[in-house]
Parts: sequence; structure tokens; C-alpha cells
Amino acid sequence: MKTLLLGAEDIPLAAEIIKNGGLVAMPTETVYGLAADAFNGEAVARIFKAKGRPMDNPLIVHISEVSQIYELVRDFPEKARLLAQRFWPGPLTMILPKSDKIPDEVSAGLDTVAVRCPSDKNARRLIELSRPLAAPSANLSGSPSPTTVRHVVDDMNGRIDAIIDGGDCEVGVESTVITLAAQPPRLLRPGGITLEQLRDTIGEVEVDPAVTEPLKKGQQAASPGMKYKHYSPRANVILLKGSADAYISFVNSHGENGAAALCYDEDINKLSLPYISIGGAEDYCTQANRLFASLREADERGFGTVYAHCPDTGGVGLAVYNRMIRAAGFEVIDIE
Repeated sequence: MKTLLLGAEDIPLAAEIIKNGGLVAMPTETVYGLAADAFNGEAVARIFKAKGRPMDNPLIVHISEVSQIYELVRDFPEKARLLAQRFWPGPLTMILPKSDKIPDEVSAGLDTVAVRCPSDKNARRLIELSRPLAAPSANLSGSPSPTTVRHVVDDMNGRIDAIIDGGDCEVGVESTVITLAAQPPRLLRPGGITLEQLRDTIGEVEVDPAVTEPLKKGQQAASPGMKYKHYSPRANVILLKGSADAYISFVNSHGENGAAALCYDEDINKLSLPYISIGGAEDYCTQANRLFASLREADERGFGTVYAHCPDTGGVGLAVYNRMIRAAGFEVIDIE
């Protein structure tokens, strides 16, 4: 298959591809998404084939305006309205009871659907000219999510119909996911919208154990990003939990055999092995923005093992930790 590389001026062509059952990688403010017509089960099934993604992993439906949600869900409760009013367009996904129009390929057979309204102007234009779009990240399943068009080309060239070049993604990690099909509402995946912001808007919000722990055996994922190992490069990622001094001491004594440090800016001058910095130790937004590109860089530079500095879990730091621990397959060493 020949994959077209399109610009913003070609979005009408991309919309026709979607209407005809094709797949288009589109930029969003979080990561690049691999989009198909959300009401076309056959087209959506092609997403799973292109990514090598298990069919039991639900997708997110993207809309361009709040009014479109009414054909996707059976109920749009007051708490969902409050969240939409504050955070849409933006990096927040809400899970609600699905309407009969949502095919099982989108919901993975669940009775709920995940919906968000992205803020990226190119994504919104594509939706306006086509349909609500089912779209996971535009990468091979399990690998780091794509935050640049080059990442998408590396993974998807020859597998899909077209890629829209929208530049680099602003947020850098996938959207926050909250389910409102449970009481109290529950955070299933942290992202650019923080737990603290959610609670400030609607009150009590629980944190699902799968945010920081593996799914239990036989448990079905209620949201994208809940699988055991996810966002992972070919390099072996090991998460190190401990103080800055303990981290420096550990990695400097384990720098053999193609190892590298995935570190903070403050660590750089103290390291005696190759490194990739994801930003300042307390700059969680920059860490989120750089994380996936840094994991891909580790493979490009041929590192066999990457020792990642375990992030704080406050604010957006929880999203960084969630992605890192899955990239590491939950391999964490307490170096204290």
C-alpha cells in the first residue's frame, strides 16, 4: 500500500479517504492518532490490523464539537457536562454508556464508549469534513506513541492510506481518561488533565488500581493504555526508585553493555554514561512532552538497557509515571 503524506491543505482529501473506509493518521495535541470512521466497523477493524493491536482493547471516538456526543452515548450526565465545559476541546476522554450506533469494534464489546474532543485544529477540521473518528495512537501496538510525523512514518508507512503532517504534538502523552459509567467517577489513565483538576471540577474521583499496577489476570481493559506492557521501546527499560544521589550512583556503576540513563536535566553533569534527558526534575509537562520521543531515541542510538529515573506522581507527573512503569513492564528497583 502506498501511504500519502498530506499537509493541512489536503484535509478535504483525507476526509474523503475516511468516508471511503480508509485509515488516516492525524495530529492531535496529545499524540498522533490513527483514524477511521467510528460508525464503520469494517474500517475500524483495519486499525487493529495496521497496528497489530489486540481486538479486546477499546478505542476513543474523537468529535469536533460537544453536540456530536448525543449520537454516541445513551446518557450525558451533569458531571460529564461540567467536565466538557471546562476541558473540551482538550486532552480529556470521558467514558459513558454507548449508543446503539457504536460498533463493537470500537468498544471492544463493552457497553461503554470513550469520547473526547481534541483541540488540534487539523484534527477538528478532519472530523468536521468527515465523521466522528475512532482513533488510537498511530504506532505499532506496544511501542512508544508517536509525537512527530516522523514517528508515524517509521511505524505506519505502507500500512495505512495517508498521514497528515501537523508538526510536533504539544502535550506528548495520551489524554486523561475518566469513566463516568461508575460511581464515583474513576480515573483510568492519567494525562495532561490532572487528577487534582478533575476533583476540583466534579468532586470525588477515585484512582483505578491499574493506573499504577498491572491489570489482574483475566481482567478486560476498560480504557486504552491499561495493558501490562505498553509504550515500550526495544531497549529494556528499568525504573529506578530513589533519591537523585542514589540514582546517579546506581547508573554510574551499571553503565556497561550499551546502557544509558533516561534522566533529568539536573543529572547530566554527574553522569558517566550516555544519557537522554526528559527535562527538569519538577517540570512534569516537559517530561510528558519528551518522554515518548526519548524512548524512541534510545532505540535509534542502539541502547540495550535504559535506566529511567522514577518521576514524582503529583499533577502531570502521574501521567509520566504511568507511561514509564508500563514501558518498563513494571520492572522497578528500589535503590534506597
